[in-house]
Amino acid sequence: MTIRITALAGVAIVALAAPVAAQQQAPAPVATLVKAVDIPYQSFTLPNGLRVIVHTDRKAPIVAVSVWYDVGAKHEPKGKTGFAHLFEHLMFNGSENAPNDFFEPLKQVGATDFNGTTNQDRTNYFETVPTAALDRALFLESDRMGYLLGAVTQAKLDEQRGVVQNEKRQGDNQPYGLVDYKVTAGLLPETHPYGHDTIGSMADLDAATLDTVKDWFRSHYAPNNAVLVLAGDVDLATARRLVTKYFGGIPAGPKTAPAIAPVVTLAAPKVETMTDRVAQVMIVRNWTVPGLNDPQTRALDVAAGALGGLSSSRLNTILVKQEKLAVSASAYNWSSAQIGQFGIRVLVRPGVDPALVTKRIDQIVADFLRTGPTADEVRRVATTEAAGRIRGLESVGGFGGKAVALAQGALFSNDPGFYKKELEQLAAQTPASVKAAADQWLGKPSYTLTVVPGPRDAYEEAKVPPKAEVAAAPETPVKGTRGGLPAMGEVGTLSFPAVERSRLANGIELIYAQRTAVPVTQLALSFDAGVAADVPTKLGTQQLALNMLDEGTKTLGSVQIAETRERLGASIDSGFNGDRTQVGLGVPSANLAPALALFADIVRNPAFDEAEVTRVRTQQLAQIGQELTNPSGLASRVMPPLLYGAESPYSRQRGAGDPQAVAALTRADLVAFQQAWLRPDKAKIFVVSDRPLAEVKAALERTLGDWRAPATPAGVKRFPAPGSDAASPRIVLVDRPDSPQSVIVGAIPTTLTGTQAMLPLETANDALGGSFLSRMNMDLRESKHWSYGVRGGFRTQEFAAPYSISAPVQADQTGPSVAALRSDIADFLGAKPMTQVEFDRAIQGGIRSLSGNFETSGAVLSAMQANDLFKRPDNYYSTITARYRALTLPELNQAIGKAIDPAKAIWVVVGNAATVKPQLDAIGLPVEVVPAASVASSPESGTAPKAK
Repeated sequence: MTIRITALAGVAIVALAAPVAAQQQAPAPVATLVKAVDIPYQSFTLPNGLRVIVHTDRKAPIVAVSVWYDVGAKHEPKGKTGFAHLFEHLMFNGSENAPNDFFEPLKQVGATDFNGTTNQDRTNYFETVPTAALDRALFLESDRMGYLLGAVTQAKLDEQRGVVQNEKRQGDNQPYGLVDYKVTAGLLPETHPYGHDTIGSMADLDAATLDTVKDWFRSHYAPNNAVLVLAGDVDLATARRLVTKYFGGIPAGPKTAPAIAPVVTLAAPKVETMTDRVAQVMIVRNWTVPGLNDPQTRALDVAAGALGGLSSSRLNTILVKQEKLAVSASAYNWSSAQIGQFGIRVLVRPGVDPALVTKRIDQIVADFLRTGPTADEVRRVATTEAAGRIRGLESVGGFGGKAVALAQGALFSNDPGFYKKELEQLAAQTPASVKAAADQWLGKPSYTLTVVPGPRDAYEEAKVPPKAEVAAAPETPVKGTRGGLPAMGEVGTLSFPAVERSRLANGIELIYAQRTAVPVTQLALSFDAGVAADVPTKLGTQQLALNMLDEGTKTLGSVQIAETRERLGASIDSGFNGDRTQVGLGVPSANLAPALALFADIVRNPAFDEAEVTRVRTQQLAQIGQELTNPSGLASRVMPPLLYGAESPYSRQRGAGDPQAVAALTRADLVAFQQAWLRPDKAKIFVVSDRPLAEVKAALERTLGDWRAPATPAGVKRFPAPGSDAASPRIVLVDRPDSPQSVIVGAIPTTLTGTQAMLPLETANDALGGSFLSRMNMDLRESKHWSYGVRGGFRTQEFAAPYSISAPVQADQTGPSVAALRSDIADFLGAKPMTQVEFDRAIQGGIRSLSGNFETSGAVLSAMQANDLFKRPDNYYSTITARYRALTLPELNQAIGKAIDPAKAIWVVVGNAATVKPQLDAIGLPVEVVPAASVASSPESGTAPKAK
């Protein structure tokens, strides 16, 4: 299972096996895990119909605010596809009493997890704010609910239409980016409410007028069409008082008419083929099935897990591991409110006949329908789902926290506690109930799409609209009918947990913090390795070694490992950054002991079986193929050698490796890497758990405390001075035909290292490229609407910290976008430095967002590792408020002006050279055109692909 369970190696191949006693401890029953998933709530309804749900969680001085509207793509009539999503964007552009961008007042108060999303069923807006800012958040949400239309102008409509169209291009530009459109059209008639995708069509978006979008708002965005959830440091009485104050005066509006959306069954199997610029053939099979509230949906969830959701699933085991016909295979059951989509996706192994794979899919599904799942498969799916829900309970808001569970249940099922019923129904499934649901729905005709490599099929929506100068949206005057924005109270201070250090008997350092919000343990076994440890002449060695860890130990096969992990509800994954390689474990603490036994066995005793190496190596080569058809993947391979130079180990950042080198890797190469880098004398263990240190340490002693380093020498990394060997300024254009969008990646070498004081630089960059309100993003996204989003920031590593920029832009504005970015950077470092307003926003936002930023154990675990890597004190974040307050505007401008020299910038652009090169030639930098096919391999790690 490649990178996902890619556990970090454990030491020498000769290490002793971990104790097995702990493995024999029975996993906690599914019912026990389900009981741990609980979100108590209270609710009330205002006279205008607004439903309000309140969940109290005092773990941190923050409150999640989540507003869900009963309007989504399924409510859009013909000719107005994409309207719900377009309006989601417009509602961030200000309202009558808060007329500027909503991100500004949210940033000022330190909001975290603030965004909005749209799907077929609903539109939602959410933010997590300090308790002291709850008044302001409710004022903003109520103002855009009840007082929006006076602030919606033609210029704002034009801006956000352009942004949404670039969001569409960004998705379409990916490999297989057109598949979902084909599947929707293949399963459902165009007249069905779910018969078009949420993003809509370019033509309908172009046709949207100011009057039609205002009519859309009047028809749907009213309190009686909404659910408001407040979750966190708030009680019912406070919620009732504030919600009544801010929302009570908004009149009810028309009730959204329920969509008539029956489950559609095809009259006969439907088979289609499409071509795309992809690396592997993909076979997609789908059925339309019942939606969220149908009793059979949970049975279909289990069927999807057993067929292709679990690591041990039948499709993955048979097609990928046993018969080696595919490089990946998965199944899923996506449930919308009224209908669902059951699907299978298989990436065919290169050289294998897709017809053979299709036949085997038919046979595997038929066998599943004949026999049904086993009782153990049912339990493993339920345990895995319950464990994931427990981990999600730690967050009050965001994309998947407690507020989401309550709002979704209220809006779609008229029951905020529906999440509990779902889990109880899941735990109650039996082989017979799952078989019955699968028989009923998967026995019906299906839609099958095969995507084969070739020129991309033409599609009408790829047409770039005619160029037109669009005036910037004028400032909308404040009506002031509700008074000004509420003032903020005193923000509670960050309570970062105390960090304790200890050592196991063998000397491995243990860095521990306790968090008791959820009964979960998260652990990172971190090795001093990272991308810098990869073998220079065999790039991809580390990735393959990690990919092999869960593919078998001396006592367990890969399927046994997956099944054991699933019974425990554990997640085991691995990965690396520039400096460190880590294997991670997340598990309900009730199963900590057996999970650690499995974890230690994976880390200490990987078998590196020859047959499994051959199979996983082929999968990694397929992954490389995918990277080489992905615009961001291409850019990430080309830039590092240019930025860092041949002598820097950081130049080895080339995705999953060099395909020629990976194809030649042997078991001996993997063992050598493991013994040099994945060993106890290069390891530290970071843990955040609800269990006390003594208990955690005792469990680690039993499984890792007797782990000894091999006699072979440990690996050594050597770094040149940062920025000393970068390429000269230039533009490298990677030619990727059929690209409706270009990906721009810029980098500026610096002399910085991550162990220096980076806070002044990162704070200054908040205004340049580090936030939504940064100058680069506001310029290309909001002012020019050439991009869906632009980011810039310091790529902080232990021995280097260059400045990097990422900007996907519409193809016909590639050259002007590079010119605009260069101008934005030069202005910021020169005549237009950070202003007092930008400084105040960055400082106050940085301080006030601390409690939200460190709400979860995962965030604390990452911070502990960063502090250790960059040699900061363990209490760094407990002191960061004082550090912020000590900063001054002149200090920040001087620091970033000294750190970045824009004249040294290197640019990599991935796009259609025929369209893009003439634009880039006008910039004044040397332009080198590189065919995408030449990016795959280079003889040395620091050598950039040769221009043609």
